[in-house]
Amino acid sequence: MSDFTMPSLGADMDEGTLLEWLVKPGDSVHKGDILAVVDTSKAAVEVESFADGVVQDLVAEPGTRVPVGAVLATMGPLGEAPPSAPVAAPHAPHVSSPLVRREAEKLGVDLTTVSGTGRGGTITRADVDRAAAHPEPRAARVTPYARRLARELGVDLDHVPAPSTRPVRAADVRAVATAQAPAAKPPASGQAARREEMRRTIATVMARSKREIPHYYLTATIDLDRALAWMRERNRDLPVTERLVPAALLLKATALAAASNPALNGFWVDDGFRPGAGIHLGVAVSLRGGGLVAPALHDADKQSVVELMAGMRDLVTRARAGRLRGSELSDPTLTVTNLGEQGVESVHGVIYPPQVALVGFGRVAERPWAVDGLLGVRPLTVATLAADHRATDGFTGGRFLAAVDERLQHPEDL
Repeated sequence: MSDFTMPSLGADMDEGTLLEWLVKPGDSVHKGDILAVVDTSKAAVEVESFADGVVQDLVAEPGTRVPVGAVLATMGPLGEAPPSAPVAAPHAPHVSSPLVRREAEKLGVDLTTVSGTGRGGTITRADVDRAAAHPEPRAARVTPYARRLARELGVDLDHVPAPSTRPVRAADVRAVATAQAPAAKPPASGQAARREEMRRTIATVMARSKREIPHYYLTATIDLDRALAWMRERNRDLPVTERLVPAALLLKATALAAASNPALNGFWVDDGFRPGAGIHLGVAVSLRGGGLVAPALHDADKQSVVELMAGMRDLVTRARAGRLRGSELSDPTLTVTNLGEQGVESVHGVIYPPQVALVGFGRVAERPWAVDGLLGVRPLTVATLAADHRATDGFTGGRFLAAVDERLQHPEDL
């Protein structure tokens, strides 16, 4: 028996709200399968299983705030049957016996919609038979998160197809919202409340970062003439949907520079540096409703620029749709922020603890630049490094920025 616990999805997370279960007792799951959706105050995050097993008991109910590390569910080895004890679920139904549960399953009755008439609210077989003969309106078979999401997206639950074997989930609501777009719009009040909560969370983490981390900053101007020429040539052979943008080249150059300068890729914990298990670049993404998240592109140094481009697009799309996975928020080893599209010249960022560095890129602009003693106009960008002086010094940081520059001067090797 093992426990599936509330994960830590960032340095700013002490607890999370369980929004929705995507499994039930008896389900066999494998490492990486999505088990639940958790609200982290920044976004709704899909939480994966950390191991193979069979779901035994759902301990926490949707809507419950759960501290990091607390048990959400118990798991058993693959092939092991779950216990017959009642399972925590929305509205916490009281079931008198396994026979009642089997009867409900046979008749397709969702016990979370049944009111028990037995002692202490216990659901009896007669209650199940009555529910089967006179089913509750479909709207009662909706998870709390799906209800909240429907309000935020302006979706009428009566227009959401009702699955026959489970309640309506957030994914069902999103599918209808996508089909109705742009008609479905989030109510302003819900957006404002979530934006305010996120800003408070970000403020807390950034204040901690500036209070605890001795930042140092370095800046380098990088000539992108060769890189952009190579990118344009490469794009001729790619479909329109797969064509590269400069951000993909900057990410790959950063990942390779981090691989050759590992002291900037990791975490400061317990008064010491702990190197990252891989080069997992956190990509800063601004959300449409306001706020910021930085999910990870895993093993970015081992991916091609085309793969990084696809991964970046996928992260941005899912971040703005509230479909990030827990592992994407819990393990970035180095964050990259690119504000070039906003016209920003350079970015002097704040490190996201417990990471020890943040890389920023400004806009690509054509400016006078001397090459081999000849003055010309070249496409330039300003790269900045914010680093933790406890983990590294300016020499290491300078070597890192020089490595980013060197990689971009040889784009064919990216």
